[in-house]
Amino acid sequence: NRLHKNQDVMESIKEFAGYIQKTLDRKGTVVIPSFAVGRTQELLYAIREIKQNGLVTGHDGFKVYVDSPLAQNATAIFMQCESDYFDEETKELIDQGINPIWFDDIVIAESADESKLINANTEPKVIISSSGMCEAGRIKHHLKHNLWKEENLILFCGYQSLGTLGRSILDGAERVTIFSEK
Repeated sequence: NRLHKNQDVMESIKEFAGYIQKTLDRKGTVVIPSFAVGRTQELLYAIREIKQNGLVTGHDGFKVYVDSPLAQNATAIFMQCESDYFDEETKELIDQGINPIWFDDIVIAESADESKLINANTEPKVIISSSGMCEAGRIKHHLKHNLWKEENLILFCGYQSLGTLGRSILDGAERVTIFSEK
């Protein structure tokens, strides 16, 4: 129930890079709740552009953790698609030998134990994790460890429905329940 900014893709990528830059500069972590299919791959495309064009400076080789088994499988499928399914810009990248959604410094967390270890690493980083509205999945673990730290950023890249944890956070709730006791 709102209008989105009408800006081109590169402007959106530059804005995204600005959020990453500010957070890494203050030694924080960017936590992105994301839908595993489609949105995660769009984010990976944007981060590859950011890294390739040097849009984040002073943090060479910053790690990007993809923490979602479904997103990992979906990304593998995207990478196997015939070029006929891509737009002209993406085809051009592929023709240049550039994988549009893969880059150095991606770390895939396959197991639950690997997921938990992400937060033990205190270096500035980006975490992309499912679920997009923060209602289930590994993102809840990352929120538990990162939401309360002022240097971190929880960056929402999709719709947050009323009544969801994601909406509560986005609306600025002072307290949220991430894991309920039953």
